[in-house]
Amino acid sequence: MSDGIQFSERTSVEQVEEGNELAPKFDKDGLIPVVTTDYASGELLMHAYMNEEALKKTIELGEAVYWSRSRQVLWHKGATSGLVQKVKALLIDDDQDTIWMRVEVMGGGASCHVGYRSCFYRRVPVGQEVQDKGLELEFTETEKTFDPKEVYGDAPNPTKL
Repeated sequence: MSDGIQFSERTSVEQVEEGNELAPKFDKDGLIPVVTTDYASGELLMHAYMNEEALKKTIELGEAVYWSRSRQVLWHKGATSGLVQKVKALLIDDDQDTIWMRVEVMGGGASCHVGYRSCFYRRVPVGQEVQDKGLELEFTETEKTFDPKEVYGDAPNPTKL
């Protein structure tokens, strides 16, 4: 069905900013950034990207589908882990070049492949704190929601150096 979903051509600033047509602007690599938050709490879960096909599939399925830049494939979030992200709200910003997705996470509530609930599980010190303590990251989540080795087995880690 995603073949049936057609985005509008971007024809004017007024159409993009004030109109009711979905006319997303993908970057030179064909990607659009996505910020994903928990629907109930508002907690920031992750940042990822979608290409045109991923956005169409997300709209069609009502579940998050991203583009994996490291693996260069569509990534239906939770297809392997069971941690599917059910889309509760899909919003696009004023110039239609960034997506905000509000989701309910199924299967235990984690969104990070490392095992934490959020991909943002470390805090960077700023200001005087850096002068006092240095630039050491502080963990804001201390317990993992799941064990990645149990969930993913020997699948390659998507993090690239």
